[in-house]
Amino acid sequence: MYDTNNIFAKILRGEVPCKKVVQGDYFLSFHDINPKTNVHVQVIPTGPYINAHDFIQKASQDEQIGFWQGVNETITALNLKGNGYRLIMNTGTNGRQEVQHLHIHILGGNDIGPMVVKK
Repeated sequence: MYDTNNIFAKILRGEVPCKKVVQGDYFLSFHDINPKTNVHVQVIPTGPYINAHDFIQKASQDEQIGFWQGVNETITALNLKGNGYRLIMNTGTNGRQEVQHLHIHILGGNDIGPMVVKK
């Protein structure tokens, strides 16, 4: 069940401030408060979706298209297309999802290294 008191739901309601990048009907992008690289932005859908599976199963086609267009608008606004970027969507416990609201991390602005460290 979706938790309406998660931090991203509070940001969407305007209860918690954020440093916005771009906003549309189906998405909001904002700078991460604990950046892991030069550019670290979150993109979230405006609807109450827990993770990727929830979004795929429940979001309308307009919401899904609008969300991905928002990811693209954010990448463009951040001027990341030329040198590249990384998209990360963590899902569930093993995926290390910390906030139970679908979100994509956009990382870039410098060489961010290997995707995972070998064990």
